[in-house]
Amino acid sequence: MTPGSPSANSHAPVDQVLGELHGAVQRIAANVERVLVGKPDVVRLALVTLLAEGHLLVEDVPGVGKTSLAKALARSIDCTVSRVQFTPDLLPSDITGSSIYNRQENDFEFRPGPIFANIVVGDEINRASPKTQSALLECMEEHQVTVDGNTYPLGSPFMVIATQNPIEMEGTYALPEAQRDRFTARVSIGYPDPQAELAMVDEHAGHNPLDDLRPVSDAAQILRLVEAVRRVHLSPEVRRYAVELVSATRRLPELRLGASPRSTLHLVRAARAQAALAGRDFVVPDDIHAISIPVLAHRLVMTAEAQAARRSPAELIRALLQRVPVPTAALDPSAAFVRSMNNNAGTPR
Repeated sequence: MTPGSPSANSHAPVDQVLGELHGAVQRIAANVERVLVGKPDVVRLALVTLLAEGHLLVEDVPGVGKTSLAKALARSIDCTVSRVQFTPDLLPSDITGSSIYNRQENDFEFRPGPIFANIVVGDEINRASPKTQSALLECMEEHQVTVDGNTYPLGSPFMVIATQNPIEMEGTYALPEAQRDRFTARVSIGYPDPQAELAMVDEHAGHNPLDDLRPVSDAAQILRLVEAVRRVHLSPEVRRYAVELVSATRRLPELRLGASPRSTLHLVRAARAQAALAGRDFVVPDDIHAISIPVLAHRLVMTAEAQAARRSPAELIRALLQRVPVPTAALDPSAAFVRSMNNNAGTPR
């Protein structure tokens, strides 16, 4: 067993593991923020998704830094990285790979596609046809690729960071529900404030900051941190709260399709990562509140009436956070969080 393996660190003291996690996350965040100026919350959500073993969907208008975020995060970690530019003529085999006839061996051999990397950056995923989009379904859920009846495992860690333009834009295909459901979180970067945009012009006008980025972590460390996040305590009360929150989406009259059981798993995994980034080895309802909209909103399918009334999934989730009762049982050894939640019960985060 190597000292850097997750198993070798599975019994390390919690404080030591959380200390390593904080140091690594701060270095990665600082690296990414050199490229994506003025968006610390977006960078934090990307790191939460990475530590939750999930995939990130970055949706926004062109020019706000979607691809820069994905590439900066990928370059900050010393691991294998590939980039796929999705276009209407892209084929599934262009992503997964294909079997090529080898004349010397007189047999077919598998040539891996760009999906065989630790971090896969998919640029403008909704410009490819649904047939090509579906090539990612098995990869993202099962971390494997099946070609010509043979199954090939993907490496660890494995993360897909996909960017997409709003579906109202010309030349886009809406992602199917099954594809959206495989993304742990969706984030919109938004326009920077004037000060951040001015800083960006001052720092980035002369050169591309991506050229100066150097790795500040590696795949082995990320695996150790992922293992640490898995060990974050999730009490029965918080677990039940997450299930009740997701179940409530399935009873909303404004929705044709509520959140899936997979989204419950993604919610608690992201909550564990959120707690670890906050320096805790246990999850509290605040962690659920902090990541519920990024994790759940993109999975909800609105009715035509709700769309006509200009209701949004994020608005519905905020309303649920006010209605679903927050656990009042002791959730941590100090019970400090219980006292604060009793004073602010039902306040959406």
